[in-house]
Amino acid sequence: MSTVSGGDWRHAWSDALDELELDVASIEAMLDDEHRHAETPPASLWKPPTELGALPLELKPRADEILTRQLRVAEEIARRMTATRQQMSMTTRIETGEAVKRPVYVDRAM
Repeated sequence: MSTVSGGDWRHAWSDALDELELDVASIEAMLDDEHRHAETPPASLWKPPTELGALPLELKPRADEILTRQLRVAEEIARRMTATRQQMSMTTRIETGEAVKRPVYVDRAM
């Protein structure tokens, strides 16, 4: 397994964090604009780059901040999924005013 060396190593890690940060920003923007998500194509799955070696220490605060944002977004998505599930459950119980389609039995024995 070869690794990137010197300044290329820091640059490669910075590029990887840029890509990850753009993904998080895209999801944050989608959560902020509820109508936009219908028009947004699905995000491609982020894959960590290979052969980079250890994260440079000067990039750790940035990586930690991105992780914090990812966790916050994941919590918000879970919260919204739960709220949607509850709303769907409630809407199934709402009377629509349409005739209720119930079985009708006529006793013809009399």
